[in-house]
Amino acid sequence: MRPNFTIRVYGILIQENALLISDELINGNHITKLPGGGLEYGESTIECLIREFKEEADLTITVGSHFYTTDFFVASAFDPTCQVMSIYYFVETLETIVNITTAPHDYSKSTNDHAFRWIPIGELKEENFTFPIDRKVIGLLKEVLPAGSQVR
Repeated sequence: MRPNFTIRVYGILIQENALLISDELINGNHITKLPGGGLEYGESTIECLIREFKEEADLTITVGSHFYTTDFFVASAFDPTCQVMSIYYFVETLETIVNITTAPHDYSKSTNDHAFRWIPIGELKEENFTFPIDRKVIGLLKEVLPAGSQVR
């Protein structure tokens, strides 16, 4: 059997002491995760992250320092025969981000299957994220970003 892998790239965008997160409806499942997505053949991880933020949030970002790469086995939630590798970077945007709430997305009141929201750094909890790698990253962020801190 040939190994099957997927590479995912995610951005950690912090503004005004809050982290930008994504609520999505994927295959009927409500997912809470960090913004980002799958690496496409031929693109770099940086290009992937820039593309994903533009496609999903219509934001132009600059990619900063690497934060974390998966260091444990995780099978894909959507294909258990596929191993997931995720790479996380700090990102910044110079754009003003508007119309993003702090409340979880209410799918019953919207036709959108994708929405962004802010979570204050002091309120981050691993259990609020769907994927095990995101949970690990949130735990690591809480260790290095005390409540009330800024990344720039």
